Parts: sequence; structure tokens; C-alpha cells
Amino acid sequence: LVNDVVPHLPSQGILKVVDFGCGKSYLTFALHHLLREIHQRDVRIVGLDRKSSVVRDCQSIAKRLNCVGLEFREGDIWNHQEDQIHLAVSLHACDTATDEALAKAVAWQADVILAVPCCQHEIAAMLPPEILPTIQQHGILKDRLAAIFTDSLRSAALESLGYKTQVVEFIEMEHTAKNVLIRAIRRTTSTSALNEAQQKYHQLKTEMGIEEFHLDKALEQLQIVL
Repeated sequence: LVNDVVPHLPSQGILKVVDFGCGKSYLTFALHHLLREIHQRDVRIVGLDRKSSVVRDCQSIAKRLNCVGLEFREGDIWNHQEDQIHLAVSLHACDTATDEALAKAVAWQADVILAVPCCQHEIAAMLPPEILPTIQQHGILKDRLAAIFTDSLRSAALESLGYKTQVVEFIEMEHTAKNVLIRAIRRTTSTSALNEAQQKYHQLKTEMGIEEFHLDKALEQLQIVL
């Protein structure tokens, strides 16, 4: 799925990539290999994680493997600063951390955003009881409904910000239940198309009984208003 979006990245110059919440960085190292070794591109890839021990281990591995253009930093998503990036990756950032990753990626004008959400608790707590009450009376179904609603809102929000989005399975269910990938590619969009997408986004929130959720707030803090 990552290889599929390479044509949507700049064809010249250094590719700038941020992996939010990289953890042990299996994906980060794979991205480095794909872009630098297979596609022969110069890269600047930053793996970001809040755990200092994880960052130290990844730094050590990158140094041992001589991974040119790959670095790891300790920090959280919201406080990390970049000027502009080409590819933003967020793998299993819990609950609203995914929204912060999406907001930062949009603010940095990322050409491609790949996000695998996790633990969508916020919307579950916000759902009005009159919205599909037969489903909400069962805890497990309410959680799944909230996950669908949350990722639908995220996808619609990105569309209204000029991205072409797809929500797809990226791995078999037997490996992880959190197998939904939001793939967003920035494109040139007319004002009328953006306005229509924004109307659909607000209509979707109204239908769900949601006035505002974390992605709205994160975007507003970055002076991006839907």
C-alpha cells in the first residue's frame, strides 16, 4: 500500500517523511528501505515516539545499519515541528492521537497521509442515545459503530481539505483487528468541490449528532477551519 502512493510523492529532491508514534519502528525501517534502496531516493525520515528507551534503541539500530537520512526523536505528535513533509504515517496512534497526526499532516501540506486508527473512544462517549439505540445497547456493537463513525468523519474531513481519501483494509484480520487504513492523497480541487465536501462533512456530523470532535479542535488550533 505504501508503494502504491510513491507516484504521488515529488519525483525530485529529498523526500521528507514523518512516522508518528513509531514504536519499535518496523514500518519506519521498511519505509527507509523502500524509498532509499528500492526507489533510489534521498530521504529525510523522522521516527517520533514518546518513549526514550525506544528512541535510543532505534537510533542504535539505524546507526549500526548505516541508514542514511533516518533519525529518531523523542516527543509527542502535537509538539513536533516541521516546515513541510511529503509523507505522514501514523500506525495505531490511540484514540485522538490519530486526529492530532492528521491535523499536523494537513498543516504541513503532506502530499500523502497514511493513518491506521486505534481505540476510537471519543465518539463512543459522544453518541446521542437516540442514534441507532438498538445497536448502542450492546457495548461491543457500540464500540464498532463509534469506530466506523469516527473514521467516516476523518475521511470526510480530509476530503473537505482537498485530499482524495480511501478507507481500506491493509492487513488480514487474523493479524490484527485494527486493520483499517485511511489513505489520503493531496490534490488540486476547485473551490466549489471543496465547498460541497465541507457541506457533506457538516451534514454527516449532524446526522450522527456530533457537534465537534477532536479533529475539529486540532485543526482550529492550527488555524484550519472546516
